[in-house]
Amino acid sequence: MWSVLWAAVRSKAPYVTFPVAFVVGLVGYHLEWFLRGHPSPAAEEEKSISEQREERKLQEIAGKDLTKVVSLKDKLEFAPRAVLNRNRPEKS
Repeated sequence: MWSVLWAAVRSKAPYVTFPVAFVVGLVGYHLEWFLRGHPSPAAEEEKSISEQREERKLQEIAGKDLTKVVSLKDKLEFAPRAVLNRNRPEKS
């Protein structure tokens, strides 16, 4: 008799657990909303991380003269480091 009962419970488990999980989630959502209150308007208008990053980059380059760059002839860091620096020319 117990095996028949457990088989029935096992086959009907999704039909029982979904409504229970739904009610628990609904109660938890409303309880959290009640405890935290309404969100402030500033939080809703907050900029995304990518927007903040773009604004920071624009502010960093705002005062710089972008036409003055280091020549690639003078800059040796663009080349990969060779083993034991054999292929790297000597600065004189």
